[in-house]
Amino acid sequence: MRDDCTAGPPVNAGVVQPRPVCFFREFVQAPASVGAVAPSGSKLAEVATAVVPRTGSPVVVELGPGTGAFTRVIQQRLPASGRHVAVELNARFADRLASQHPQVDVAVADATDLREVLADRGLDRADVVVSGLPWAAFGEKLQRDILSEVVAALPPDGVFTTFAYAHARWSPPARRLLRSLRESFDEVVISRTVWANLPPALVYVCRRPVTP
Repeated sequence: MRDDCTAGPPVNAGVVQPRPVCFFREFVQAPASVGAVAPSGSKLAEVATAVVPRTGSPVVVELGPGTGAFTRVIQQRLPASGRHVAVELNARFADRLASQHPQVDVAVADATDLREVLADRGLDRADVVVSGLPWAAFGEKLQRDILSEVVAALPPDGVFTTFAYAHARWSPPARRLLRSLRESFDEVVISRTVWANLPPALVYVCRRPVTP
C-alpha cells in the first residue's frame, strides 16, 4: 500500500499539492497536535504569508507547516538571500516537507523550543514568524509558552501571523488566543474572512512584540 505521507518529487512552482488523505490520517492518529482534518487552502496561505518580505535577507520561521500549504507561498515570496526555517513536531510531515522543499531548513521540534532551534542554526532572531499551529487544541499554558517564544525571537519590527477558523472565533480557546495576542503585541490586525478556505478562516497579523 502506498504511504500518502511519504515524500514525492520536489515542488516546482507550487505544482505539488498537499495530500488530504495524508493530512486526515495524521489527524486521526494525533488530533491534538495536527488540529485540523484538512490542510489550509491557497487563499488562506496568501493572506497569512503576505508579510514575508520580497527583498533583503529576512529570516522567516514557519511553525507547524504540516504538509506545506504555507511553505510553498513563503518560498515563492522569499528572496534568494532569505532564510526559511520550518519547525514541525510531526516527523512524517517533516520528512515529506524536507524532501519536497530541499531549500527549506526543516527542524523536527516543538514550537516551545523556537529560540533553541534558531540558536542551533546560528540565528539570534526571526524577522517573520508564520504559524499554522492548531491553537484551539492547546491549553492556556501551551498557548502562552509558544507566544512567549515567538515574542522573544522577534526584533522590535518583527511580524507574527496566525489564523483561526471563523466558525470557532468566539470559542473559549480562540478568545483566549486573541486576548494573549493583544497582550503580546502592540498591534493585532484581523483580516477579512477567507471564505475560500475549508473551513473559512481569518488571519491575525501581529506587529511590535511587547517584551517583558
